[in-house]
Formats: sequence, structure tokens, C-alpha cells
Amino acid sequence: MIRYLERTAIDEEKYNLCIEKSLQSRLSAYTWYLDIVAENWSVLVLEDYKAVMPICWRKKGFVKYVYPPFWVLELGVFSAEEAIDFQQFYKVLFSKFKFAESKLNTCNNIQQKTSFLVTRQMQILNISDDADKILESFRKDRKKDLQKAEKAELQVKWNDDPKKLIQLFKNNVGQRTPFLVEKDYSNLLQLLTICIEKKVGEVLSIYNSDNDLVASGFFLKHKNTVTILVSSTDFNFRKNGENTFLIHTAIQKYHNQYQFFNFGGSSMESIANYFLSFGAKTKEYQQIKYNNLPSLLKKIKG
Repeated sequence: MIRYLERTAIDEEKYNLCIEKSLQSRLSAYTWYLDIVAENWSVLVLEDYKAVMPICWRKKGFVKYVYPPFWVLELGVFSAEEAIDFQQFYKVLFSKFKFAESKLNTCNNIQQKTSFLVTRQMQILNISDDADKILESFRKDRKKDLQKAEKAELQVKWNDDPKKLIQLFKNNVGQRTPFLVEKDYSNLLQLLTICIEKKVGEVLSIYNSDNDLVASGFFLKHKNTVTILVSSTDFNFRKNGENTFLIHTAIQKYHNQYQFFNFGGSSMESIANYFLSFGAKTKEYQQIKYNNLPSLLKKIKG
């Protein structure tokens, strides 16, 4: 039996233990993470926290709807057992929300094809090999970027101020994503700060010879995987392989400690091809997306 629990009714210890021990475990599913990034969230719970499915939602007028919060790459169903009946979760979700858009995760192996499941892509690199073998898998243009970076004498700074990363992102990538608002950036700063305190994430920054911040990224560390949560380059400095150097530097640090490097995922061909040029492989996952609202409310947006 599946119960729908509001945030205040969740047994945090049991819920977080389920996330920790699950085969699909992701930092973004823990209570502390969702409390920061989601406007509201509830959870679908199978029996006594045998499996859980966190649901992030908003309310517009009198309509509650599921939405994908910024800074959350994967959610979905979490369980320590492989054999999970996803249909039972869907039924409860459909009964509670008439509109939903929510990411599952790459470990939710859903075979059946349905109209409300949309296939998305992530790019993941196996970094269990030694550093030289990983570098050999880079495409020629990535290797050329690294040669440029070496000639430009780019400088590495770990544990840089997360505020600098956020400002860099805001001034560059953020200009192309106008739907990001100040609250989203505030949430991001709080999230990065907590991740650093919990030692599950860290900032890497790249500076040029004039001490200009030219690239920066934040890397989440969980179980056997490192994930790029957010990153940006300065669009005025993109001739010396700055972003390639940023990613390469992170891979060089983490390859002895972790098995996989998750690029954060993109279904956009140009971005996906860039990540694949590091030797990464495509991993598919599903996104729940449906709109069963009455016709007059069909155009609701998150």
C-alpha cells in the first residue's frame, strides 16, 4: 500500500535511511536537500518506507501541480530492492495531481512505454581507469583545448568562494536562462554552503594569468559518483580551453576516489556531444510529463 505524506508527516529518519540504502541513492532526494530547493514537497511511501518517491509541487490559484525544481538533476523512486512496481506510484500521483513534470533517475529501469514518460539523456564517464587511459578517451579537440590551457598558464583553485561561482553563472549562463529568479540563486547559495559543510560538494575555479575568474563549477560527491551540479565559463574568455581544463582538472582529482563522473546531463545535441567528447557514454532516463487539467487550465506553467 502506498501512502501520500505531506512534508510535516514524513518520518525523516526512516525516509533518509531509505534514500541512503537505496539502489538509486541521490543527494538530491534527501530531506535537507529538498527542503532548500523545493517550494513544497511531499512523498509517496510504500509500506513502512520500503520505497519512496519524493514529489516537488507548487500551487497556482487552487491548482497543485508537480514541477522540477532548479538544482535537482534526478528524483524518481528509491528502494533497496530492484523489483519495484512503478505503476502503483503512478496511480497515486495521478490521483493527487492533474499536472506533473518530474525527473526520474537513471536507475529507474522502466521498460513499458507510456504517453506520460519522456526519454531524456545524461552523459556519464567511467573514471575507474588510470589518468592516462581516461585522457586517451578524450577526443582530439578536447586534447587541443588542454594544450591551449597549458600555454595560457591557467591556474587552479579548489574550495573557492561559492558566491564567485554563482555570480559567474548569473553573468553568463544566467543571461540565457531568464526564467531563473533571485530566489533560485539564493537557494543555490544555501545549497552549496550546506553541501560544503556536509563535505559532499566542493567548488573548483579556474583563473587566467591576469587573475580573472574564467571558469568555475560545483561538484557533488555521493557514493561512487561525482556530478557537476552547476558550472559556467566567462563568455569573454573562451579561447584557451577554459571549460575543458575545468572538467579535466576535476576528473584528474576524482578518478582515484570515484567510479563515475556525471556531467549533469543534457538532451541538447550540441551540449551532449561536448560531454561525449570526453569519452563519456549516454545514459537514458525518463521524465514524467502529463497535463490532465480541464481545458481552460491546460496552459498552466510552472
